[in-house]
Amino acid sequence: MPRPFKWLARVLSVLVVLGLLFAGAGVWSVRASFPQLEGELKVRGLTGKVTVYRDKTGIPHIYADSPDDLFLAQGYVHAQDRFFEMDFRRHVTAGRLSEMFGSATLTEDKVIRTMGWRKVAEKELPLLGEQTRRYLDVYADGVNAWMEQNDGFAARSLEYVLLRATSPGYSPEPWTPVDSLAWLKAMAWDLRSNLTDEIGRALAASKLPRGRVEQLWPSYPYDTHQPIVTQGSVGERGFDQDEEPKKSVTEPPGTPATGALIRAAAAIRAVPSLMGDPAGGSGIGSNSWVVGGKHTKSGKPLLSNDPHLSAGMPSVWYQTGLHCRAKGPECPFDLTGFSFSGVPGVIIGHNDRISWGFTNLGPDVADLYLERIKDDSYLFMGDWKPLTTRTETIKVAGGTDVQLKVRDTMHGPIISDVLQSTKDTLPGMDAAFDEKADAVALKWTALEPGRTADAIFELNTAQDWQQFRAAASKFEVPAQNLIYADTAGNIGYQAPGRIPVRSRGDGTWPVPGWTGEYAWQSTIPFNELPSVYNPPEGYIVTANNAVIDPTRYPYNLTKDWAYGYRSQRILDRLRDAVKGDKVDVAAMSALQQDTDNGFADLLVPRLLDVKIAGPTEDARELLRKWDRSQGADSAPAMYFNAVWRHLLIETFNDDLPEGAWPGGGDRWFEVVRVMLDKPNDAFWDDSGTPRTETRDDMLRRAMALAYDELNARLGPDVKDWRWGDLHSLKLVHQTFGTSGIGPIEWLFNRGPFPVAGSDDAVNAAGWDVQSDYTVGWLPSMRMVVDLGNLDESQWINLTGASGHAFHDNYWDQAPLWASGKTIPMLAREESVKKAATNVLTLSP
Repeated sequence: MPRPFKWLARVLSVLVVLGLLFAGAGVWSVRASFPQLEGELKVRGLTGKVTVYRDKTGIPHIYADSPDDLFLAQGYVHAQDRFFEMDFRRHVTAGRLSEMFGSATLTEDKVIRTMGWRKVAEKELPLLGEQTRRYLDVYADGVNAWMEQNDGFAARSLEYVLLRATSPGYSPEPWTPVDSLAWLKAMAWDLRSNLTDEIGRALAASKLPRGRVEQLWPSYPYDTHQPIVTQGSVGERGFDQDEEPKKSVTEPPGTPATGALIRAAAAIRAVPSLMGDPAGGSGIGSNSWVVGGKHTKSGKPLLSNDPHLSAGMPSVWYQTGLHCRAKGPECPFDLTGFSFSGVPGVIIGHNDRISWGFTNLGPDVADLYLERIKDDSYLFMGDWKPLTTRTETIKVAGGTDVQLKVRDTMHGPIISDVLQSTKDTLPGMDAAFDEKADAVALKWTALEPGRTADAIFELNTAQDWQQFRAAASKFEVPAQNLIYADTAGNIGYQAPGRIPVRSRGDGTWPVPGWTGEYAWQSTIPFNELPSVYNPPEGYIVTANNAVIDPTRYPYNLTKDWAYGYRSQRILDRLRDAVKGDKVDVAAMSALQQDTDNGFADLLVPRLLDVKIAGPTEDARELLRKWDRSQGADSAPAMYFNAVWRHLLIETFNDDLPEGAWPGGGDRWFEVVRVMLDKPNDAFWDDSGTPRTETRDDMLRRAMALAYDELNARLGPDVKDWRWGDLHSLKLVHQTFGTSGIGPIEWLFNRGPFPVAGSDDAVNAAGWDVQSDYTVGWLPSMRMVVDLGNLDESQWINLTGASGHAFHDNYWDQAPLWASGKTIPMLAREESVKKAATNVLTLSP
C-alpha cells in the first residue's frame, strides 16, 4: 500500500547510493538478490529432496514427500521471491515500521500498537491445532534457512541496498510463526465490515439531521438486486435451505455523540491498507460465482473468483503449487492456487477434488463505543471502572524511542487516543447531539484470538462438502463468502465467521458505552449461518451483495452491503448464457471482463433531457448511442464518468464534512437513483449560492464541468477522449514507490496501464471521485477453475511472481492483466513438468 515516506534528512545518502548504482555497481546491486532457480541447493531442516518447477512466469510448483518438507520449501521459496515484502508486512502488523523508515511512519505504528495486532496473534498461536503449529514452525524454518544463506543487504533485495543508506542500523530478524499469524490481522483489517460507514454516518450527522443522514445510506434494494441465498431460514437444526422463512426483528440504533469520532476516523485512515480499499471502503468488493455441471460444456462445475483489493507492487498474491508426490493420509496436499507470502498454504484455489473462492461477506463485526473518561477511569452503568493501561515503546530509526500509553475499556482499545493533535470537535457538534463523549473505543472480533489458521489447512485438504464446511466453521476472521465446487459435480455456498449478536442496536451508528445497553450477547452459531448446496437454478453468485433477505433470517448480519449492481449484472448474464449454449472457461473469463455501467441506464436519459448549449452539447452527444460499456478506448465512458464525478462533488460536498464526502461506488448509485425522481430534493441545492438549485441545474452543471475538465486535460475534440487516458493504473511499490525521489521510484514502479471498467462494473477498477480517475483498487487476480479438467483452468496475477525489481517475473503478468488475458493454471504433474523452464532441487 503506497504511502508518502519522506526521508528528507537522508536524501543525500540515498543519492550517493544511486550514484554507485548507475556508475557501475548497478547491475550487481540489482541482480545480486535474484534467486537461484536451477540446479541444487542444500537447505537446512529438510528430511528429503524437494523439487521446484517454474514455468516462464516464474510460478513455482513444489513437490515433496512430506508436509514438513513441503511447507519448509514453501517458506524458502516465498523468501527467495518476496522476502522484503514479507519483512515489511510483519513490521506493519507489529507496529514497527518506524524501525525501518523513521518517524514518518509513527502514526501507523501508534494505531496498530493501540489495537495490538501482534499481541492477539501471540495469544492465537497456542490455541491452534498441533498440526497447524507444526506447519507454521517448519515454514519459518524455511524462511530462516534462506536468510542464513543470503546474509547481507545486497543478497536479500535491492530495497535493502537503499534501506542501508536511510536506516543503516536495520537488520531483519529471524522469521517466527507469529509473523505469519499477524498477517491474518492485516487481512481482517482491510476486509473489515462497516466501520467506515459507521463513522461516516456520525460525521455526516455533525452537519445534517438524522433523517437526511439516513438518506445517504439507503436500504438494500432486495426487489431488484437478488441476494446470494434466496431460500431457507433457521430451523431447529440450524440453517436449512428448505426451511420456511421466519421474519426477523431489528431494533434501531441509539443516537451517537461524535466529539472524539473525528480522532477515531483519522486513526482508522492512518492504518496502512495492505490489501483493501485505499479510499477507506467506498465501493471495494470482489466477485465470485460457481456454475454447476448441467450448464457447462465439460459437465462439471466452473468456479470463478476475482477479489478486488488495492493495487500495489508486488501484488498481494503469490501463485504457487504445493504437491505431495504421493498424496495420502500422511501427506494430503495437492494444491494449486494463490498464497500470501509470509503464510503457509494456499488461500484461494483448488486441490485435486474441490475448489473454493472468497468474496468479502462484510458482516458488522466491529462497533465504536463512545466512552466517558475521568482521569484513569471510564463510566459504565453508573460506576467508574479503572482503565486498563500499558506502555508501548516504539523504536525509531535515526531518532529516539517513543513511548505510547495505550488505554482500554471493557469494550476495547481507545483508538481516539492515537492522534492527540486532531481537532476534538466540529462546529456545531454540541448542538447536533444530546450526548457528549470523551473518547472512542473499538470492539472488533479480530482483536479476540481465533482459529483461522487452522481453517486454511483444513480447506487445503478438504475432499467434499462436509469437510469444506468443517473447515469453514473455523474461518472466523475475516468473515468471507465461501463458494465451493467439486469434481463430483456439486456446488455450494457457506457464510462463515464470528459475527456478534447485539443486545440492542444494529451496528450502523456508534453507541454509548456507559449505558451497558449495547453489549454483544453472543455470536451467531455456525450451523445457523446461511448456506446453500446444489441450488435448483444450478449457479451461485456472490459480489458483496446482501447474503439473505432479512424477512427470512432472524439475525442481523449487517445493514451495509454493497448494493448489488455487480452481482445482478453477473446473474443476468449467467441466466442469459445458460439459456443458450453450455458455458466454458472462456465464457467465465469474458464475464470477468464485463465493463457495463449499471447506473448509466438510469442517469443517461436524465442527462439527455436537460437543455444545454455550446460545446457541452457535443460532449453529451457521445452518450446518445453509448452501449454502456467502459472500455479503455471509450470516449462516452470517459465523459460519463467525468459527469458522474462532478455530479457527486457538486451535489454533496457542500452539505457534508470532508470525512463523509462521496468517493463513488454503488451506494451513491442508489442515493442518486432515488433523488432523480425528486427534482427539488434539498441535496440538489448548492448551499453556497443565494438561489435554490434543482436536479436539472446540477445535471447541467456537472455536464459543463466535465466538459471543461476533459477539454483542458484531453483536448477539445470529444471523439479523441479515451477512458483509459485518465483511468489508468500505476503499479506503485509499497514503500520506496512513494519516496518522492524520482530515480528511486523509477527503480520500483511500473506503468501506467490504461484500464477498462469502473467502480461497480463486474470488471471493478475503482477510483475516488474526490481525487482523480486513477485506479486505486481492482481485481487483484482472476481465476477460473474447471473441475472437469483442472489443467483447463486459467488465472492471472496483477504483477508477477518476483518481488525483485528488474527480474523477468517482476511485472510480466501486468500487461496481460490489463488487457484482460489469463494464463494456464496448470495442476497435473505431467503438465507442470512439460511447461517448466527451470527446475531446482532442494536437498537436506
